[in-house]
Amino acid sequence: MLSDPVVRGSAPVPPIPPDLFRRYAHSSGGRAWLGRLPHLLLDRLEQWQLEVDLAPGSLPWSGHGGLVVPVRREDGSPAALKIAFPHEEAKVERHALALWDGHGAVALLASEAESCAMLLERLDAGSALAGVPLDDAAEVWGGLVRRLGLAPDHRPEWREFDHIAARAEQWSDELPADWDQLGRPFPRWLLEAALEVCQTRGAVGRRSAHDLLVHTDLHFLNVLARPGVGPEKAPADAAYAAIDPQPMIGEPEFAVAPLLWNRLADLPAAQSGAALLRRCHEFSSAAGLEPDVARQWGIAREVENALWYAREGHRGDLARSLWVASTLAGKALDGLPHPHALPEPGMGA
Repeated sequence: MLSDPVVRGSAPVPPIPPDLFRRYAHSSGGRAWLGRLPHLLLDRLEQWQLEVDLAPGSLPWSGHGGLVVPVRREDGSPAALKIAFPHEEAKVERHALALWDGHGAVALLASEAESCAMLLERLDAGSALAGVPLDDAAEVWGGLVRRLGLAPDHRPEWREFDHIAARAEQWSDELPADWDQLGRPFPRWLLEAALEVCQTRGAVGRRSAHDLLVHTDLHFLNVLARPGVGPEKAPADAAYAAIDPQPMIGEPEFAVAPLLWNRLADLPAAQSGAALLRRCHEFSSAAGLEPDVARQWGIAREVENALWYAREGHRGDLARSLWVASTLAGKALDGLPHPHALPEPGMGA
């Protein structure tokens, strides 16, 4: 059985969490990876001389794309062992973490490309930016974006990343075709708003001099506290680190969008749309970014998300993406639920 532990000497390798099993058991590739996962974990524990640091009966943490196990290194220091499902974003994560070198992002201690395994600094998984008031979160998030915004240089890792402008050019072709194939699931004007962004911010209108390394999934749950580093010891943003970067090169304003489709319940009940636009402005300004460019990228990213959700039949997620995209574009679509009734990402299938 895939969820049974594998024995390593006298200590078992922890079992696969049920959520991770359910997520990947629906495809042949996912099932094959789940079958290998205990042995991949065992191999990394042995090669990096690690001991599992879980309380008896506890399960490792599982994110959307892999398994994270708290461990102790040979010298007794804490760390986290991450083994990701081998997809494109996971394959380039280690390159971005190497470039950041622990400045604004979780520190990379070791990596192994073939298994998509990384040994990482251990952060406080129970203290994410999701639990911080939005005014304080803006200060932390903005400081992290400034730390993460590296300009390309001679190091070979830079060759591994896709360009945001190229992604926009790709969307220019794909979004209209997907919209038509899916039965035109939202008004044409919203599709055209996204296409205008792709044209303006894509290869034709790109500002290559502004290209930076961008964490493209920098939402509230992907910012975790560094244990023992409180604001009394360091600047607010230094007390946190980003995880799961999905790195790309391009305009840093691309990073703002995930903040806009998360924590909708924190918007005021009245004038929610105006509050969403204020959030875009406040977080962008805290990071030294251009709010209107961030707003534009939010439209394009949420329209692309909406089409994916429409294809997968995720009705709640589709409604959330349409509310955010249309609100950023100037007018929330009629007939959508109030934003307080919309699900958080991943909860609206």
